[in-house]
Amino acid sequence: MKRVSSHLLSGALLLALYSTSSLAADRKPDILLKATFTEVTVSFDDAIKADAPLLKYLTAAGKTWAAKTLKELVAQRKDMNDLPADIRNRPWSSERGYTQDALVAARYASIIRGEFSYTGGAHPNHGSDTLLWDRQAGKMISIRPFFTELADGGPAMTAIRNAVVADLKIEKKKRDGDNPDMSLVDALEPKLLTIGPVSLAPSTVAGKSSGLTFHYSPYAVGAYAEGDYTAFVPWETLKPYLSAEGTAIFGGAQSPQASDKPQ
Repeated sequence: MKRVSSHLLSGALLLALYSTSSLAADRKPDILLKATFTEVTVSFDDAIKADAPLLKYLTAAGKTWAAKTLKELVAQRKDMNDLPADIRNRPWSSERGYTQDALVAARYASIIRGEFSYTGGAHPNHGSDTLLWDRQAGKMISIRPFFTELADGGPAMTAIRNAVVADLKIEKKKRDGDNPDMSLVDALEPKLLTIGPVSLAPSTVAGKSSGLTFHYSPYAVGAYAEGDYTAFVPWETLKPYLSAEGTAIFGGAQSPQASDKPQ
């Protein structure tokens, strides 16, 4: 899929673009809650639906989030009673969509959780987060078991941070010319919990991961008009810091499908 330079789009076109490309546009929601002019949905892709324990876990989490979100949106609407009807009665929506991006070693399911919301503002908001499901343990885990250490400011996180920054700077220059604002990119720290949501990247070798992909929603490393960014760190960069478990799951190259995704 080709990237679109968001800064070339007018505000009206951006609104139309995101309204028609919301998370649930291509699949029926699995959870749907409604109130007056307000809708909250959660959806899961087919790979997640085929994994009963994972689906059970995410369904429970999705129901809790949907109920809480609908309650909050309804409360916000009560503060709009003095506004004109055309503003007060605009449809609001909040959506979460879960997609299994990679299944590694028939054990680790790397999940992307996309989010989309429109609550009557100048434009919709969207973003993403990541989850890593260990099928064998039946629970969510972090990437820590794949490394010998991931201490804040340690050798592994410093190498990862440097690779992320380098990849983001290449992409920002493609979008914004020779002198883009790199302040938010440079501000990224070598800390696992703050550097950004991370997923296992698909590989050209079946059952392997080609490295780590870091996901940045609008505003995270640039202006809203710049859109989302991803940064890919190949497993060769990670190799000196991998545990035995990490060494076993990484290999191959980034799959063409992954490299073609919008950054």
